[in-house]
Amino acid sequence: MHVLSVVSEIYPLIKTGGLADVAGALPKALASQGVTVLSLVPGYPQVLAQLPYRQEIGRLEAVLGHTAIVSRAKTEGLDLLVLEVPALFDRAGGPYVDEDASDYPDNWLRFAVLSLAGARIGLGELQHLKIDLVHVHDWQAALLPVYLRHRYASTLPVVCTIHNLAFQGQFAFDIAPRLDLPSSALDVDCLEYYGGIGFLKGGLTCSDIVTTVSPTYSREILSPELGMGLDGVLQTRRSALYGIVNGIDSEVWNPAVDPYLPMTYDVRSLARRQQNRAALLRRFCLVDHRGPLFAALTRLTWQKGADMLPAAAEEVVAHGGCLVICGQGDRAIESALQNCAERYREHIGLHVGYSEDLAHLIVAGSDILVQPSRFEPCGLTQLYAMRYGAIPLVSRTGGLSETIIDANEAAMAREVATGFQFHPVEPHSFREAVRRACEAYSDRSSWSGLQRQAMKADFSWERSAAQYAQLFEAVWGAWHQSTGGSARASVDLP
Repeated sequence: MHVLSVVSEIYPLIKTGGLADVAGALPKALASQGVTVLSLVPGYPQVLAQLPYRQEIGRLEAVLGHTAIVSRAKTEGLDLLVLEVPALFDRAGGPYVDEDASDYPDNWLRFAVLSLAGARIGLGELQHLKIDLVHVHDWQAALLPVYLRHRYASTLPVVCTIHNLAFQGQFAFDIAPRLDLPSSALDVDCLEYYGGIGFLKGGLTCSDIVTTVSPTYSREILSPELGMGLDGVLQTRRSALYGIVNGIDSEVWNPAVDPYLPMTYDVRSLARRQQNRAALLRRFCLVDHRGPLFAALTRLTWQKGADMLPAAAEEVVAHGGCLVICGQGDRAIESALQNCAERYREHIGLHVGYSEDLAHLIVAGSDILVQPSRFEPCGLTQLYAMRYGAIPLVSRTGGLSETIIDANEAAMAREVATGFQFHPVEPHSFREAVRRACEAYSDRSSWSGLQRQAMKADFSWERSAAQYAQLFEAVWGAWHQSTGGSARASVDLP
């Protein structure tokens, strides 16, 4: 089977979050399932700089007023199509925001072009490419199935994956005439969304199958509390909604061979991990008071519970511990954390921003990694943490609740615990969980057992890739066998 994956970021070329990690790891895992994936990504400067050897394979004219050069390249086990439209993607900022962290005002156009180009490629405009199914990721690619169904009357199978429902691609309705779509796509049954245009809403209504990145999250988003205004739309697609938990790239995230680490190690050589811990403390100029070293590696937003970190920091300091924080986001949260770091200079360290080498050092050197998310579709950081022997402390929501076994008395006795969970998601419960983790850390023998148990957990892509492959085959098979290929599939996953 030949799948076109359309995505706005992909590791190792460009990354702002977990979407890139999934987009970079899943194609390689699917290869072992007999699925060949070709990934279409925008030609950002960061991408082009890392792909000096690429071959132009065609041009797409009149893509919402732009000419797009399509180049092909291979790197790190990925087969790529790069969409080169310099007027839209050759910019000094990030994929979505400028150098002042403000959204590009033409993001609607940038990703409508990506979607329309993906639709035309899927339909065979570049004739030497064989595409059986299209896999679109998040709102940035969600217009693709809308173009297929409403502009081209095509039934080419599409699977749409929601990585985070909080980001929907909502724009003013005045962009509608410039999308080059018929009126049938602009009404309430497709793109119209509370008087505006909703890219993700259109993708949800026009895709054959909708997936989320954990089974729990697929249930949570059907509720008004976590449906982000789309719970009604998702209820209508309930029979086509599936949750497949994310995996991690066990080659990129492997403490035994990680090139970013001062000292590599594995589950049999945990003592070597202490050198990474010392290096992390030095990186943030902190003093080791013999308490646990906590870390937060996250976007600094309300969704991620980052506003609760100052209260937790006080609890950490009270137990003689340290806390390092790496991330960026809401300026008010950044300011509050900066004040906290200044107040506890020996205990609290803050890095505003993201770097891959620091992320690896944090999971390899911290004792406890906190994720107090108010909602979390899946989460990858807790999976990296377990692989590296950093014990996750998480809120009981979404994929966090599925991937972490709480270190309660029974789980510890059975030696199955892998971390700490707390609920409800509010500061008091968070602080109580921090206190519980500190107490557990004081029993170093028991703590080492908890680390070993966490490191043994298998969150590779093997099982999840098999589920995706089965889903793709079922969708394609139902389309292929139906009259005109218009049937939508009902699939039972293993």
